[in-house]
Amino acid sequence: MQRLLFPRLKALMGNPCLRLLGPRAAPRTQCGCSCGIRHLLRPGQYSTISEVALQSGRGTVSLPSKAAERVVGRWLLVCSGTVAGAVILGGMTRLTESGLSMVDWNLIKEMKPPTHQEEWEAEFQKYQQFPEFKILNHDMTLAEFKFIWYMEYSHRMWGRLVGLTYILPAAYFWRKGWLSRGMKGRVLALCGLVCFQGLLGWYMVKSGLEEKPDSHDIPRVSQYRLAAHLGSALVLYCASLWTSLSLLLPQHKLPETRQLLWLRRCAHGTAGLVFLTALSGAFVAGLDAGLVYNSFPKMGESWIPEDLFTLSPILRNVFENPTMVQFDHRILGITSVTAVTVLYFLSRRIPLPRRTKMAAVTLLALAYTQGRLLFSFIF
Repeated sequence: MQRLLFPRLKALMGNPCLRLLGPRAAPRTQCGCSCGIRHLLRPGQYSTISEVALQSGRGTVSLPSKAAERVVGRWLLVCSGTVAGAVILGGMTRLTESGLSMVDWNLIKEMKPPTHQEEWEAEFQKYQQFPEFKILNHDMTLAEFKFIWYMEYSHRMWGRLVGLTYILPAAYFWRKGWLSRGMKGRVLALCGLVCFQGLLGWYMVKSGLEEKPDSHDIPRVSQYRLAAHLGSALVLYCASLWTSLSLLLPQHKLPETRQLLWLRRCAHGTAGLVFLTALSGAFVAGLDAGLVYNSFPKMGESWIPEDLFTLSPILRNVFENPTMVQFDHRILGITSVTAVTVLYFLSRRIPLPRRTKMAAVTLLALAYTQGRLLFSFIF
């Protein structure tokens, strides 16, 4: 009986149509002990029909593992930290009036700073050809020039570090297959925004190097370009932070109550209000509008200054009149602090996860700390 059945069974199993139904054994190699090690299937080998369907597009592609998502999330968290550092360093560069000290822009050549006296003198001579030196810093020494040059140099080099922090790991994770289809789109958008941010930075600096024969004002960059540069950095920071936290922190499932809906709307509105306040601060910095009035809460002797609408048409005052720009920034700042306070008290009335409550408390503390710093800065 065995002699009759086994040959027929072997013949059936040798049929290529039936071999797809069973697992395909991988080759075994000896490891020096009594057991063999099964190798992974090579590309093009499928052990089941479901794998054939997956490869042909009729199945669903599995997402990266949780470990890979944690690695990507931590990488994006580091990226958001580098963007925050760039914003802080850019603010220091603005306060020290160092942004126009480097009059050239070259992605590779300017990475090497001057090392000899002749190189420093040549760099200083190039700076002397532009309006900031002619109008504002005509008595500047070489030592003073080195300070503002190094401030701008550090900001530009930090920007290159930010770009490498995004692009190099993104290429590695993409090649390793650790990015889902949706995450690939987000990462491409973030890397594109980093490159756009660098070009926008030079476009902003270029506006301060242009000769303006009909103007004798202090040379400064365009407040519109400065606001765009800061705004894109804030968008990059928020997008990176949000994406990283969505990968690292599990999402809480809360009941959709009316109170929760109001809290969510208030949070979105507060975020937009804080963003507008930050952009208005860029206009204040671009026009040096913070120096117009140094009293608070009044502006001079009145609550509403008389020179709010000195330009024509009226809309120009919102963006080009220093008095109006400072007035708008004050109103937006007070409104933002009020909105954060309301958001905090709304969060107290709803049963929320512990980390959400901590976020509301931290936001409130930061808002009042920011207000206190602004008040001390004015006086």
